This record gives sequence, C-alpha cells and structure tokens, in this order.
Amino acid sequence: MHMPSLGVSKFCFLSSLAFCGFLLLLLPTLKPLSRPLDLLQPQARVKQAYGRANASSEDADASIERIDGGRIEGSVLRKDARNGQRKDAGVNSDGELVPIHGLNSAPKFRDTLELKDIFIAVKTTRKYHKSRLELLISTWISQAKEHTYIFTDGDDKELEKRTGVNIINTNCSAAHTRQALCCKMSVEYDKFIESQKKWFCHMDDDNYVILSSLLRLLSFYHHSQDVYLGRPSLDHPIEAAERVKSSGLVSEKFWFATGGAGFCISRGLALKMSPWASLGNFISTAEKIRLPDDCTIGYIIEALLEVHLIHTHLFHSHLENLLKLPTSTVLEQVTLSYGGYENRRNVVSVVGGFSWIEDPTRYKTVHCQLYPETDWCPKEKR
Repeated sequence: MHMPSLGVSKFCFLSSLAFCGFLLLLLPTLKPLSRPLDLLQPQARVKQAYGRANASSEDADASIERIDGGRIEGSVLRKDARNGQRKDAGVNSDGELVPIHGLNSAPKFRDTLELKDIFIAVKTTRKYHKSRLELLISTWISQAKEHTYIFTDGDDKELEKRTGVNIINTNCSAAHTRQALCCKMSVEYDKFIESQKKWFCHMDDDNYVILSSLLRLLSFYHHSQDVYLGRPSLDHPIEAAERVKSSGLVSEKFWFATGGAGFCISRGLALKMSPWASLGNFISTAEKIRLPDDCTIGYIIEALLEVHLIHTHLFHSHLENLLKLPTSTVLEQVTLSYGGYENRRNVVSVVGGFSWIEDPTRYKTVHCQLYPETDWCPKEKR
C-alpha cells in the first residue's frame, strides 16, 4: 500500500513543476487586462502674473495669463538679464508696457503669509529720526511695530522708549557714502538671517508701506523660491567693472531694484547670497565692484547667482513723478514716497481731511484712508 501512494505523490509533484514551467514560458506573451493606475501628478503651476522668478529664454515669446483670468496681449519677457530688455511685463491692448502684477490682480493660489513672516527693515540716519522717522512710526509702522526694524547710526533711547519700536544701532558712519550705506545693508542682512523670517523687505525712511498690498504681493510667491522683487530706477541694466574668472577680469551687466523704492527678497534666495553677503562679506563684495548697497544686492543676485529681478511698478521712490500716479490706484501700491527739499510738491495726489500744509507728504491722508479708526484722523461729521 505504501509504494503506490508514493508513486502517485511523485507523479503529482512532477506534473505541478511542468505546469508552472509552461506558465512561465507564456507570461511574456500575455498582455495586461487593464492599464495600471498612473501615479498622481502634481497640478501644473498657474502662470505667475508677473512672470516667473527665473524665466528662461524659451519663454520670451510665450503669452502670459493674468491671475484674474484675463490675458495680456503680446506679452514680452526679457530673454536675458544682461541685454537690456525688460522682463516680467506685458503689453496691453493700447500697446502700453504694463506690469502684470497690476491692480485688481487676485491670485488663485496663495502662500499662507502673515505680517510676522516679513522682516521689514527701514534704513535711516540719526539726524532724520525726528523729521522723517517719527512720521513713519505714527503712521504705517504703528500697524507693524513688532515686525519692523529700524537701522540707524546712533542711539535714540528716548524715541525707543516712547514709541516701542525696534531701533538697531549699526555703528556705521552717518555719512551718506557708499561704504556707510553698505555697512548698514550688511547689518540688515545678518539680522534678517538671524530672525528666521520668510521674507526680507528693505525700505528707506521716506517710504510709506501699504502693508495689505505688501502681503498680497508676497503671498503670490513662496519664500523657498528664488524671488527678488523691486523696481529699477533705470530703464537699462548697469555694468559692474569687475568679476574674477580664470580668464581674468570681465564686466557684468545686471538689473537692480532701487533701495529708494524698497525691495523684497525671499529667504530661499537670501540664504544663497550668504557667501557674498553674510558676516561682513557684503562690504567686501561692494568694495570689489565699487557700487552702492542696492546695486551690490543686484550684483550678487543677478550676476553671481543668475536669478533675475522681477520688475514691479507697485514700488515707488522720490525719483519718479509721483503726481502721475492715478489717485484711484494709490491705496493699491506697495510703497509710496515723496520729494525732497528740491521738489516738495512731488507727492501722490490724494485728498482728505488734511491740508497740504498739515500733511506735505500726504502720508497722514493716505494713512487715514487705510486706517480711519486712528485716533488722530479727522472724523466725518454726521
């Protein structure tokens, strides 16, 4: 009885091996009954309303879609940061060059951003604490006191105690020289890196910052991207006379955002600037090319890191004709400015409860339109 049973088992085992071998031979010829499920792919990025932070030359003839669903006709992108063409601008139906980060833009996707995420640096000098700085402290800085840092060249304990603002004495020279300006910018950069905040925004002591517009603009980007936002004071790139390569000294053309209008840099990009900007290296870099602070920022970003400036018309300096800014758009800008002693009438055109004598910069009038609950703002008669 035992022997026949063993023979049957052996026969079954050999039959199974043969069947499995047959199946293996057939597998390459078999087609799947259904297509495997594709992995979920990330959604295509919405085209940025002011061009990407680092557009390539292939984008030069591509059309740009507005973030509000409209379209800019005959859009123009700068092919090369060094050939003088403008980047990140569109041409409207009237043939005018306009920024696409324009008015009434409403990004569909925003980075979650609050004022506490922005390091707002205001550069000033001790002699302007009363004539310029106190106006800013009583207006827009009062709405962002904890997130605004004033970089100056002298102590002012009385002002600091009375207003509660963050005053940082850079111990730089009070002279308006290239070296003194770069010294202050070097301290600004290091303090921003220490802060761990997402965005670095540099302002001058004659800028009014419309905080809601600043938040709106920055929220369109992400702080980990390479983003350099600002407004050039020139209509062409400038040239640095020196850059060391194996072949010797060569010149570099690059755009820069004028510090007089303010500019913003993402944390991701700021960290990449470290070899040329941190711990005093900014001063050395500026001396190497012998250019002021805002030009040196542009040199590091555009010439060395090859990241393009994103041009925006929402930043303004005293170098412009501010009266040309339409009254209906004033409150939608990011920064405002006013003329100096040589041109006191170069201010934005707004009307309100203050006369020109009471409010020569028009900043009080702007502030009361933005924050009518401010205790010193004129109250409407009922």
